[in-house]
Amino acid sequence: MFANIKNFFIESRQELRHVNWPTRDEAIRLTMIVIGIAVGMAVFLGIFDYIFSYIIKNVII
Repeated sequence: MFANIKNFFIESRQELRHVNWPTRDEAIRLTMIVIGIAVGMAVFLGIFDYIFSYIIKNVII
């Protein structure tokens, strides 16, 4: 059992050496894109939530 666990970690380490890691600039740029999209979606959904809440409060009720 312990041999299997040891073998797993050895193989995992070997696979991690094959990974093409992004550069620092790429990581920062892609992180900013993700944050920008998340903020944009939050604003978009917040506007629609406000509009629908206004309609429900003032038109339907």
